[in-house]
Amino acid sequence: MFSWAKPKTTVPAGGEDEADNAGGHFPSAVSGTVTALRENPRKPGRYAVLIEGKSVAIVNAAYLHDSRLAVGKTISEADGERLLVAARKLEAFDRAAAALGRRARSAHELERWLLQRGFDRADVTDAVQRLTEIGAIDDSQFARAFARSRALGKGMSKRRLAQELSRRGVDRQQADAAIAEVLEEESVDERALLEAAARKKLAMLGGQDADTVKRRLYGYLARRGYDANDIAAVLRTVLATYRSDA
Repeated sequence: MFSWAKPKTTVPAGGEDEADNAGGHFPSAVSGTVTALRENPRKPGRYAVLIEGKSVAIVNAAYLHDSRLAVGKTISEADGERLLVAARKLEAFDRAAAALGRRARSAHELERWLLQRGFDRADVTDAVQRLTEIGAIDDSQFARAFARSRALGKGMSKRRLAQELSRRGVDRQQADAAIAEVLEEESVDERALLEAAARKKLAMLGGQDADTVKRRLYGYLARRGYDANDIAAVLRTVLATYRSDA
């Protein structure tokens, strides 16, 4: 018996995952005789389950073993429901793992990503929990990598780093610890970081009048979360010898 139902999909326009829509369609109920079990040649350990000649779900080898699913076996509606639950959970897990392979994400980011693609919250929670247990998701490690990249590469202040990590759902205590650890490891002084960011931006503003440069530099540094008094002090230093015709 088959009753097909397309899962709800809400995918934001644009971005790296624009074409990465929610997974395959699942029947709302299924029962009958298993006519084939086909392993995906590109994904070893993943098997398509065909019932009465129609592919209804993808499960892993462990599920086949535990449920004793085999060609010729007749499954009831209750068996079919367990099959579909396992398939939905596996798809959420596989999609989450693939997303992490493209770029690192916090647990909160990954949850939101999966929910936007139509996965049920229970399956999302299960997938994130499993990935956390095997170490694929680690918010502390994510926070350290993020802080290192944004502080050294983009000159973000400690305050801005904390704000950005909070937006990504990282616990404040984890975020603060990660930021402090990275700045200590890299021997980063925030005043030096601020001045370096200012000089880097200044090199891109050559040829403009002093007032315009000052205004743009201030806005640039403010967006990186630096204190107004610190910005003013650094601007006095870096603009002391500025020439618009440099």
